Amino acid sequence: MTAALHSGLPPEGGWTTDDLDALPEDGRRRELIDGVLLVSPSPTRVHQTIAMRLGVALEEDCPDEYDVTQGVEVRINRTRSFIPDVLVTTSTAAVRATSCYAPHEVVLAVEIVSPSTRSIDRVLKPALYAQAGIPFYWRIEVEDGGLVVHTNRIDPVHEVYTETGRWTKFVDTGEPFPVNLPVARITPRYL
Repeated sequence: MTAALHSGLPPEGGWTTDDLDALPEDGRRRELIDGVLLVSPSPTRVHQTIAMRLGVALEEDCPDEYDVTQGVEVRINRTRSFIPDVLVTTSTAAVRATSCYAPHEVVLAVEIVSPSTRSIDRVLKPALYAQAGIPFYWRIEVEDGGLVVHTNRIDPVHEVYTETGRWTKFVDTGEPFPVNLPVARITPRYL
């Protein structure tokens, strides 16, 4: 790994989560897709404001058996690792106070779509989160000066998500716990 890191070339056989662990803690967001390393640019102010506001809102209604956090790694396997913008985990997993979660510990993964991650957040991540068995996936997009929250539930037989709602005014769902959230509450002041 060290030679690959210094040469700029990927390790032979592709990147693994062990390679991620050996990289410096430099604030970069690194994710793996089948051994390919993805390094995302720093999130925008709008992106971070949505994540912050959503996390606070979910935390207020979150039952004791769950925990809400932001930007913590989910290790699907040795060559797949993602960092959802907001996630809900089991409280048992949160008590472990780890730097990453296994997919079975994640109840909800939320991605806030940025121009540079549009295809990944709309197509690739939901497919891979569903294959990993994460029960719920939300995608938040900025459209026409406002937010749209897309909520999805897994079809465990086919390992795909089915849309349960497309919310522009209120997110009103009972999954993964009762949520009645005005979209305006998570919308940045200066969009």
